Amino acid sequence: MSAFIIADVTVTDADQMAKYREWSTKAMQEHHAEVLVRGGAIEVLEGDWQPSRLVVLRFADRMAAKAFYDSDTYQHARSLRLQAGVMRMVLVDGVA
Repeated sequence: MSAFIIADVTVTDADQMAKYREWSTKAMQEHHAEVLVRGGAIEVLEGDWQPSRLVVLRFADRMAAKAFYDSDTYQHARSLRLQAGVMRMVLVDGVA
């Protein structure tokens, strides 16, 4: 069953976030993430959620998504992102 990582990112330091994106992209490639959404126009249809930048990644399954998140490459990316913005991220199973 596919699994998805969904992230809502608020950028506070664009230069530092660019470094994060470089390393997170490497991690995505290493772990065969399919990038479904990375930025783009957002239109809130219901509720009070006001995301600023959305990212949606598809993985073969939950184990593959966790391997991406726990990888040395992504952990390095996370360390670069600490002063670059605020990340809200969830892992969710797709439908069978």
